[in-house]
Amino acid sequence: MTKKERARECIERLKKIYPDAICSLEYENPLELLIATRLSAQCTDARVNMVTPVLFSKYKTLDDYANADVKDIESIIHSCGFYHGKARDIIAIATKIRDEFDGKVPDTIEELTSLQGVGRKTANLIVGDVYHKPTVVTDTHLIRITNRIGLAETKDPYKLEMALKKILPPEESNNFCHRIVLFGRDTCSARNPKCDGCPLSDICKKIM
Repeated sequence: MTKKERARECIERLKKIYPDAICSLEYENPLELLIATRLSAQCTDARVNMVTPVLFSKYKTLDDYANADVKDIESIIHSCGFYHGKARDIIAIATKIRDEFDGKVPDTIEELTSLQGVGRKTANLIVGDVYHKPTVVTDTHLIRITNRIGLAETKDPYKLEMALKKILPPEESNNFCHRIVLFGRDTCSARNPKCDGCPLSDICKKIM
C-alpha cells in the first residue's frame, strides 16, 4: 500500500466516524479564531473555550484589543498559561491587522506569520477554516498519528506539512486534520493508544 493509498483509506474511514469535521475552538469570526488559536498554544482547546467567552464579550473589535490594558487581558487568560506573552501578542496582532491589513485578518500564510506570535500551525488553521484554502495544520496529534500510521517519517512540523501536502487530496486536507485531532483524543492517544479495536489498525504501520 502506497502512502497515498493509505492516506485515502484513512480519510474515508475517519469520515464515517467523524462526519462533522470542525475545529474544536469556539468562535464567531476570523479575529476570534485567530486569538483563540494563539491562546491554544501549550493549552487545551477545552480550557481556551472556557476562557474566550469572557474575553470575547469584553473585547469585540480590533480597536478594543489594540487599546487594551495588557494586565486586564492577562487576568482573563491567566489559566491558559504563558499569559504574559499571549496577552502581548493579542494586542500586537490586533494593532498590526488594524494598521497594516486594513482591519481584515490576512488570508495568506506569509501575511499571517508576520503577525507577532503566529506560526504556521495557526496560519494554516486560519487559511483553511476561514478562507477555505487547502492547508495542513500540523499540531501534536497530526505529527504523532501520521508517523504511527505510516503516512510520514518526520516530526518536524514544516517537513511534515510539505510531505502530507503531496499525499492528501487538497479538498480533503483541512477536514482530515480536524478528524485526526478527534481520533487522537478518542483512540490514538500519546501514552496509551487504544490499538485493540482501532478502526485503522489493519493499515497502521505501528501494528503491522
